[in-house]
Amino acid sequence: QLQIVESGGGLVQTGGSLRLSCAASGFSGESLDDYAIGWFRQGSRDGVACMSRRGTSTKYSESVKGRFSISRDIARNTAFLQMNNLKSDDSDTYVCALGRACMSLLLIPKYEHQGFGTQVTVVS
Repeated sequence: QLQIVESGGGLVQTGGSLRLSCAASGFSGESLDDYAIGWFRQGSRDGVACMSRRGTSTKYSESVKGRFSISRDIARNTAFLQMNNLKSDDSDTYVCALGRACMSLLLIPKYEHQGFGTQVTVVS
């Protein structure tokens, strides 16, 4: 069974940075490359970023565009969310999810496989 574990959250000041990690395991004949990767905020249920299968394209919400960057390391089956210039509105629990397509950020909270999230708190 596919398992997802997020890490890297914490308390940071406004303008600071965090790098979230999403470690996936339990693949059966597949790898992270076979999944679209998404990040969403648990409280607001807002998708903030996704990367398509094979890593061919990315999408970002308008609120994070230019500040957040999604990436992955296929060899480690790990995805990342680099968060720069953090704002208080970014505070939430960030959940990593794996699905089959990165078609709409709205669909990320519905992805089949999700972790429990990592808390991000931005203070001034």
